[in-house]
Amino acid sequence: MEIFDNIRSGETEEVKQKLLKDPSLAYTKDEKGFPPIVLATYNEQPEITRILLENNANIDEKDVAGNTALMGVCFKGNFEIAEMLLEKGADVNARNYGGATPLIFAAMFGQVRIAQLLLKKGADKTMRDAQGNTAFAYAQKKENQDLMNLLKD
Repeated sequence: MEIFDNIRSGETEEVKQKLLKDPSLAYTKDEKGFPPIVLATYNEQPEITRILLENNANIDEKDVAGNTALMGVCFKGNFEIAEMLLEKGADVNARNYGGATPLIFAAMFGQVRIAQLLLKKGADKTMRDAQGNTAFAYAQKKENQDLMNLLKD
């Protein structure tokens, strides 16, 4: 579908027009199983993310791996989008199919500011992924002292 190309390319006005014509596009998935909200956040498109949320996109919709938009932001590191998603009620403790949470992703990818924000919004630092690792364990593996200090008990 063309809207997914528009999202990837950051074509805000095209996305807006397509959603006006067909609001259901906000909660469809592309041929690979990615919802628009996940694509917008993963491709670091804050304005398109905002438009999708205004058009009733499911903020916690999962992609084929069970990742939510918030998880994608924690991987990529866009603080502005992370803040927006959390303000709009994204599940701070959602899990993907491997048990990873947004906080675990933030620790895996060294996103200190986002980890701070997640904790402020109620992220549970004791949650473990399918391998039994907490966010702190990933911070240790990366030898990220800032994250280790933030995530220690």
